[in-house]
Amino acid sequence: MKPATPTPDAITINVKIMGREYAVTCPPAEHEALVASAEFLNERMSGIKKRGRALTAEKIAVMAALNLAREFLTLKGDDKVVPHDSKTSDRVKQFTRDIDTALNGSD
Repeated sequence: MKPATPTPDAITINVKIMGREYAVTCPPAEHEALVASAEFLNERMSGIKKRGRALTAEKIAVMAALNLAREFLTLKGDDKVVPHDSKTSDRVKQFTRDIDTALNGSD
C-alpha cells in the first residue's frame, strides 16, 4: 500500500513522542488539534513507560491505545465497557420525564 499523497494545502509538522520525532501531514486547520493530540499521547505513553517494566515502544503504544479506546468507549456509554446501572438509568428516565413535564407545562 502506498502512503497517501499530501494535498497541496496540507502542511507537514514534526511531533515528538517518547523522544522520537515524527513528520505528520495534516490540513492547516487541524494543526493545533494534531499538536495537542501528540502531546496528550506523549504524556500517556511516557506515563506507562515510567510505571516500571522495561517495555518496547510498540508495547507501550498498544497499551496506550487500549487505554484510550476503553476511555472513549466509556465516554460513549458502550454497554460492553460500562456495566448497566439500573438505578442510574431509572434516574435519567425520571429526569427526562421531569424535563418533559416542565417544558410541556410552560406552553
